[in-house]
Amino acid sequence: MAKSKKKETSALEPEETSVLNRFTPSRQHKITLGILLVLLAIALAVSFASYFVNGKVDQSEINDFTNRNSEVQNWLGKFGAFLSDFFIYKGFGVASFLFVRLLFLTGAYLVLDMAVSKLKKTWFWDIFAIIILSILFGFFSQSLPELGGIIGYEMNLFSQDYIGKTGTLLALIFGVVIYLIFKIKVSPDKIKSAFESTKKEINDDLKTPITTATAYNLEEFAVNDDTDIVEENPDSLLTTPNRNDFEENEVELGEMTLKTTPSQFEINKEALKPTIGTASELSLNVTKPVEEVPHASDELVIEKVEEEDIIEENLAAKLVSHFGEFDPTLELSNYKFPTIDLLKDYGSGGITINQAELEENKNRIVETLRNYKIDIAQIKATVGPSVTLYEIVPEAGVRISKIKSLEDDIALSLSALGIRIIAPMPGKGTIGIEVPNKNPTMVPMKGVIASAKFQEAEMELPIALGKTISNETFVVDLAKMPHLLMAGATGQGKSVGLNAVLTSLLYKKHPAEVKFVLVDPKKVELTLFNKIERHYLAKLPDTEDAIITDNSKVITTLNSLCVEMDNRYSLLKDAMVRNIKEYNEKFKQRKLNPENGHRFLPYIVLVVDEFADLIMTAGKEVETPIARLAQLARAIGIHLIIATQRPSVNVITGMIKANFPARIAFRVTSKIDSRTILDSGGADQLIGRGDMLFSNGNDLVRVQCAFVDTPEVEKITDFIGSQKAYPTAYLLPEFIGEDSGISLDIDISERDTLFREAAEVIVTAQQGSASLIQRKLKLGYNRAGRLIDQLEAAGIVGPFEGSKARSVNIPDLVSLEQFFMNEKNNS
Repeated sequence: MAKSKKKETSALEPEETSVLNRFTPSRQHKITLGILLVLLAIALAVSFASYFVNGKVDQSEINDFTNRNSEVQNWLGKFGAFLSDFFIYKGFGVASFLFVRLLFLTGAYLVLDMAVSKLKKTWFWDIFAIIILSILFGFFSQSLPELGGIIGYEMNLFSQDYIGKTGTLLALIFGVVIYLIFKIKVSPDKIKSAFESTKKEINDDLKTPITTATAYNLEEFAVNDDTDIVEENPDSLLTTPNRNDFEENEVELGEMTLKTTPSQFEINKEALKPTIGTASELSLNVTKPVEEVPHASDELVIEKVEEEDIIEENLAAKLVSHFGEFDPTLELSNYKFPTIDLLKDYGSGGITINQAELEENKNRIVETLRNYKIDIAQIKATVGPSVTLYEIVPEAGVRISKIKSLEDDIALSLSALGIRIIAPMPGKGTIGIEVPNKNPTMVPMKGVIASAKFQEAEMELPIALGKTISNETFVVDLAKMPHLLMAGATGQGKSVGLNAVLTSLLYKKHPAEVKFVLVDPKKVELTLFNKIERHYLAKLPDTEDAIITDNSKVITTLNSLCVEMDNRYSLLKDAMVRNIKEYNEKFKQRKLNPENGHRFLPYIVLVVDEFADLIMTAGKEVETPIARLAQLARAIGIHLIIATQRPSVNVITGMIKANFPARIAFRVTSKIDSRTILDSGGADQLIGRGDMLFSNGNDLVRVQCAFVDTPEVEKITDFIGSQKAYPTAYLLPEFIGEDSGISLDIDISERDTLFREAAEVIVTAQQGSASLIQRKLKLGYNRAGRLIDQLEAAGIVGPFEGSKARSVNIPDLVSLEQFFMNEKNNS
């Protein structure tokens, strides 16, 4: 039984025990330690008992412990005299006997291989009782210090110095009440029921001389007697029952059954009354099939199955009450989040409002509109970090399209870099004109991270992007986007935006809750995050660098994420939940068994810094898994962030746009690029340096992206990387692609008859493709494909490389002839 319990516990929490398994003591060690604790408890009991008999005699010999000629009266010798003096006189007094109980119980649990963790409450309440009893004896018997010990005596005097005798007594009474309520489980209802049961037993003893046990025995006898008659005479149901027997039983047991509580016999008698009440009812029941009784027993079996289901649910609640919810951060429980002082302040004290500039811009806007006979009823200015929003209310009868067509004229009158007209403002009855400030204010990442809106955000994956025109911190949830597309011209802030996204997640999420898959074709933008590889990054097995810089490995990584997605959906299906949040909640409540493959699932964020480069080199091989992840991976916690500096339709295809509803557009050079990213204009009128438009559906929000510099990111990664980490990075499942013909047709005798001619064609053209063989040798596609596989197996051409032609390993025909000669000699 003990072994099965141990196995069940380890199965329920493998993450908690996997690291500690190697340090778990063996069975022999537990038995040895348990026996030692039991013997120590017995020794303490003997020495404590001896102290109250001979303690005063041995008092003078304690200080002469090393003198072998001194004699003590303690039954355990000098060691016992020292222990009893230490625990009773200098310690807790009589209450020290509870230490004997604690040591004995702990040793017994170890010897019997029971879970010692169950003794946590026992240790707590016994130590609590030791302290309370020690002070209590010290309060009432100050003349006998061995009752409360020096600790109890001194603690009593200490409390009396501050709260007096009355306060000390009240505090002790409160401690005793706490012990009775929480440990002994004493409550007013129990005391009341105890008094009522005692009073009832006294009344029953006065009324009848028959004891309760006798009454129960008579009832059992009556039931057995009744059942015996039915078994011996099964055909007696057809005859009229003898009423004299029933009357005699009523006379003998009438007084007793009326004066005692209803027994099980009486309950059964009431339940069976419709079938045995009268002779007519008996005769009717005889005509029913005999199979009714087995049918009733079948129904009871079904009820037992339902009860087992309820017990199984209660088991999870019981485990949670004993061990608490599963904590995914337990392995790195001492992990400390980065501090805000790692970020630089840049000395910005907020937005500075230039009143003269506001008045000048307002007058020019009003004058320009009046030149075109457009009157304004009201104008209001909202100053942001880099842009000021002027909201105007035109007079009645003014067409909005007329104001919108004056965008370039207003920009000319203001001498601005580029203005943006929002007509009308969403949710408002105004028209917005965004004018860049002459002296824009930088938005530091430190102010955004320290804001209450980000710190108190109750989101799964909160991202602080920057500040809006109204100077409010802009925080979004990546888990609800669910994927993010970032695009803009070169040098407009995409890499800083990616750093802001990653920094936000590092400041908010524990390493057990989120993992990053970083793809960096530039090889310089995301290399700083190598330091947190074993904390936050995910990678393929048997790879050195967690940050992917080789485009050929991106395809394998994306397909591996697809495998991870399919595996996670299988886990969600088995757990009967719909998304990762519900799954992890169920796993924390210990309702999922890790032996069935269940585990805590962290969020996975795929970050691609330059998507256009991947599309150019791999094409459909990259687009297909990304589109599949974008369509399906939302529910299982895989989210994509893709950045590109080439927002053209062959890079940001319709499939990509359809699955990336959340988009960030930095400044672009043309309206066509703006429409490619946002499906609307506006990105071409941004001022750059982190100025961006965020779209998550229909609304466009203008945000000044928070600035986080490379030294700041380096400080954060150094702070995280210096802490205790996991043994390795989060390993993605291994992806095994289709064979490209390397292992085909190794036997020379099975080669195609046109193998030599095909090799000559390939070497002459220095281009390895099936279409070339198909054209030159006038073959079908299937035969040309087999020839390419055979050439690859022979080593003449290289492996398949996506849309590019295969490399040719032999430079000229002379080398090819030498290759065939060597092959012939070797065979």
